[in-house]
Amino acid sequence: MKDKDKNEKKDKIYYIIFGVIVCIALTIMAFAMLTQKPDEENPKEISYTELITKIDENAVEKIEMTVGSTAIKVKLKNEEEEKNAIVPSTQAFIELVQQKVQEGNVIDLKQKKTNILVRISDTLFSLLPTIMIVGLFIFVLKMQGLGDKGKIYEADEDDVKTTFDDVAGLDEEKQEMIEIVNFLKNPDEFYKMGAKIPKGVLLCGQPGTGKTLIAKAIAGEADVPFISMSGSEFTEMFAGLGASRVRKLFEKAKKMAPAIIFIDEIDAIGSKRSDGSTAADNDNNQTLNQLLVEMDGFDSEHTVILLAATNRPDMLDQALLRPGRFDRQITIGLPDMKGREAILKIHAKDKKLADDTAGFTGAELENILNEAAIIATINKEKAITNKDIDDALKKVTVGVEKHSRIMSDKDKRLTAYHEAGHAIVSRFLETQKDIKEVSIIPRGVAGGYTMYKTNEDKYYVSKTEMLEKLIALLGGRASEKLILNDVSTGASNDFEVATDIAKKMVTIYGMSDKIGPLSINLEKEPYQMQIFGESIENEIGKEVK
Repeated sequence: MKDKDKNEKKDKIYYIIFGVIVCIALTIMAFAMLTQKPDEENPKEISYTELITKIDENAVEKIEMTVGSTAIKVKLKNEEEEKNAIVPSTQAFIELVQQKVQEGNVIDLKQKKTNILVRISDTLFSLLPTIMIVGLFIFVLKMQGLGDKGKIYEADEDDVKTTFDDVAGLDEEKQEMIEIVNFLKNPDEFYKMGAKIPKGVLLCGQPGTGKTLIAKAIAGEADVPFISMSGSEFTEMFAGLGASRVRKLFEKAKKMAPAIIFIDEIDAIGSKRSDGSTAADNDNNQTLNQLLVEMDGFDSEHTVILLAATNRPDMLDQALLRPGRFDRQITIGLPDMKGREAILKIHAKDKKLADDTAGFTGAELENILNEAAIIATINKEKAITNKDIDDALKKVTVGVEKHSRIMSDKDKRLTAYHEAGHAIVSRFLETQKDIKEVSIIPRGVAGGYTMYKTNEDKYYVSKTEMLEKLIALLGGRASEKLILNDVSTGASNDFEVATDIAKKMVTIYGMSDKIGPLSINLEKEPYQMQIFGESIENEIGKEVK
């Protein structure tokens, strides 16, 4: 940790020095440009050819030169003011003047030593463009880190003191990780038995499910350093820098072993290799190849485990997933009701709750509880109530309530009939009848909303439920048409959701009797439709409609 602080201080000093040099250089250049005058505006200038002519005509009285400089001062016999001139070669010009003196011309030639400050200034000014280019190149490389990336959490830092007690709703996943923790704590016991711990563990799951948290908990439980890096940090503008960063990352981990490397969003560098038709593709391929080489280079001398997280495991290159690299894949799913209750207890530890908060369910639990605490504070309450949590849930999922938005009576009436249409239709649908709240007060981008509730976790959705969901979504438009004899743009989001559901029913879930049990996922396989022929596109369109 001390070495890291020293390096950060050195970097800051470097940036300050470079910034000062650049400012000085720019000031000198700007001053030189401002003080320089065009030849036609400076009467004291005399060209070299004119000077030679004046010397031949014996019209030059005195010449003053500075050693090492091609700039001279010339005093003509018939003029009072001295003139400035530039000679191409100092030595050749002196020989010319000496020859003219021998021929009878009277010229007073004086040479004086150069001022050391002037010489330094001239040298710096001549080298200024080169210095700036080299300095800028070094600065950019320094900013890129020259491959040295990755945030290190030492074993004695508070950031690494995350343990399995801080992780809730992932009981089975934690049990899988206990093996890794035991290996990091007592590797010799496993080696004596001839066992090899997985070199890499891939954590798959939706964003926010706790992949990073459980990786930190492993480091905290094993009491080892934790090196964290995002997949996007490997990709930069310089070719080969990604591969360099991979090497530096693994070298750093081996020196600190036993240690854990955690790469978040690994699909940024581990996606399937392309043909390398572009420079970016080629660089990404090199980065992935280097990662594969480093994972193969693990041996028993270095107790280093690579953890990686992604929400798109289907994008990863197969070479990365083979045994000997990412030996184990652990799916981090959404928590069930029991898991959410445990998560609530963790996030509610430092929050003062009233007695009426029982029965709450939600997905963005930490964020919702934090929003509830903010709402309770603004309302000058002594503790967080169930109403605060409910308001926070609606704020997160639907949007901020907008009492100040001015709506005409016509819009209010339309919104009321639209939302009532959803509610009445849902009341007569077995899978959609549990309505929690209907509102015509604008929230977020919605003019109103109908909120449903559920008392159980669902892992599968039936065709009947999806069809009834479509009916409930179209209830708002039907109500507008029936009562107002007109339709509005208020149903646009309903149609978007309904179309997506219908499309998935036909192309992914195989619920269309006409198309049959096929899975046509164009997002994963853009050219998959070509297998079935052109006619199937029209059939799919008809079924979705």
